[in-house]
Amino acid sequence: MKKKKKKVIIALSGGVDSSVAAALLKRAGVDLIGVFMRLVDVPRFQQGEKLARKVAKSLKIPFLVLDFRKEFKKKIIDYFLKEYKKGLTPNPCVVCNKEIKFGLLEKSFPGDFIATGHYARLRRGKLYKGKDKEKDQSYFLWQLRQKQLRRILFPVGQYTKEEVKSLAKEFKLPVLKIQESQEICFILRDINNFLRKHLKLKPGLIVEKSHYGASKIIGGHEGLYFYTIGQRKGIGLPGGPYFVLDKNLKKNLLIVTKNERDLYKKELTAKKVNWISGKKPRLPLKIKAKIRYRHKKALATLKSSTGKNIKVIFDKPQRAITLGQSVVFYLPAGRQVKGEELVGGGIIC
Repeated sequence: MKKKKKKVIIALSGGVDSSVAAALLKRAGVDLIGVFMRLVDVPRFQQGEKLARKVAKSLKIPFLVLDFRKEFKKKIIDYFLKEYKKGLTPNPCVVCNKEIKFGLLEKSFPGDFIATGHYARLRRGKLYKGKDKEKDQSYFLWQLRQKQLRRILFPVGQYTKEEVKSLAKEFKLPVLKIQESQEICFILRDINNFLRKHLKLKPGLIVEKSHYGASKIIGGHEGLYFYTIGQRKGIGLPGGPYFVLDKNLKKNLLIVTKNERDLYKKELTAKKVNWISGKKPRLPLKIKAKIRYRHKKALATLKSSTGKNIKVIFDKPQRAITLGQSVVFYLPAGRQVKGEELVGGGIIC
């Protein structure tokens, strides 16, 4: 009896990574369907849909478009604005991976697997960094659960970006000249313009913290959501440089300092913690923690805090720990997979 092919849904964005992922799966002989998720009406998505359709045609695979604009607005854009309104700095890509890419897409198809172009690796229910250290995207995947991971494939996770580009040429994919976007996908220009359009201005005072603990009023701001911890540019104060140190949400105060060392902290508390294995490990636990995507991992110890929260205590102080961002936890991997294992993460609170 002929063995039935595995059915795989590949999320095509029109970019190099997902296109090569599709080509690799096609070469492996799986039953492949290309899917483009229409999330928002901006030029990059319109161009991406056209390119994704071309890629599917060149690979001779079925192609579908799913309209998730309504769900994306509710679960991602509205969440993003709500968090900024609170004075926090959210990471919409983390939520999108859980709710849209591996949430709605998974529910839309009862196939065997969902595949994407993420630079990450999976092995026996464990999630590892991608081979390319610079392109690794495991940081954005910490909210995934075992039920989702059992149906996920990351075909390009074992390649570097340069190797993926070479494969794109080898497969003759129509995506080589496309520039990669480093910005939030639903924002056309910059975050501040987007926030001005969707949130009302809420002016307040800027207060400088002195070395002696006292503070003085030195200016005004248009709204706390225009600033993030550690920010130096765009504060608009003479006699600087100044750094954003903190936000007093109750009094609507922006707290700044001239002393960059004030930005360094040794501890944080994380809420909404997710463990990739599905089970909380025995604490205390020595790990490497990453407090934002481009931040270098640092040695730290995880300890229990109030309720289900986790306290992260760093060996050395970290710069600009920011409320609302994700902190993720890594362990050294075993012999079978080179790299580091992502064991969990949480929201800095």
